[in-house]
Amino acid sequence: MRVAAIYDIHGNLPALRAVLDEIRAASADLIVVGGDVLPGPMPVETLACLFDLTIPVEFIQGNGEVAVLADLAGKQAYALPEQAREAIHWTAQQLSAEHAQAVRSWPKTFRIDIRGVGPVMFCHGTPRNENEIFTRRTAEAVLMPLFDGLNATTIVCGHTHMQFDRMVGKTRVVNAGSVGMPFGEPGADWLLLGSEAALRHTNYDLSAAADRIRQTKYPQAGDFVERNLLHPPSEELMLKLFKPAELKG
Repeated sequence: MRVAAIYDIHGNLPALRAVLDEIRAASADLIVVGGDVLPGPMPVETLACLFDLTIPVEFIQGNGEVAVLADLAGKQAYALPEQAREAIHWTAQQLSAEHAQAVRSWPKTFRIDIRGVGPVMFCHGTPRNENEIFTRRTAEAVLMPLFDGLNATTIVCGHTHMQFDRMVGKTRVVNAGSVGMPFGEPGADWLLLGSEAALRHTNYDLSAAADRIRQTKYPQAGDFVERNLLHPPSEELMLKLFKPAELKG
């Protein structure tokens, strides 16, 4: 069985379509969408693309979905800067009642047994909380309590938009990276699980994608294109920026 894990799409439909082409070419049997389909510049089109797939799909919620659903309920899920609140509110206003109901039904984690890999748990941030931050540099001693006793040989996560593959005790922890907003090299990052866990990077037409996103009514379309599509921040910079917020012992 081959399982593709795609995380943190953030409404970037051109990136998603490019990755889906490669997933089909890899003959994946299942796609796990690991949260943060939302918010982003093309939320409705992105959801429609995922809902129309003929390959079986499992969804889990990320902090983005939690925040958008909270906004629809007139609440705020997390303490967020004004720019993030604006993006979340705009995205929430684009969703139909049917889309909101579908997103609301997604669980926080998903489990499956993959031959050659073993029992795998998919979460967004950590198995405990979709909004918790850790990186490839977070101390193992800090993470051990989160990953022990889960009856999974592999944990797949996202949230920080940076791929890694590391051990926490006896558990393999793999960050699939971000399809729509990767930090580091421009393009789209994802994960293919089969006889092994393979981190993948997909190149696509960034110029055409930028033009399409600029034409949306997303309130931060220009910033999204410049800072997340064409010139994403380096991994080293983001590791430094995440440092104050990452899990600590």
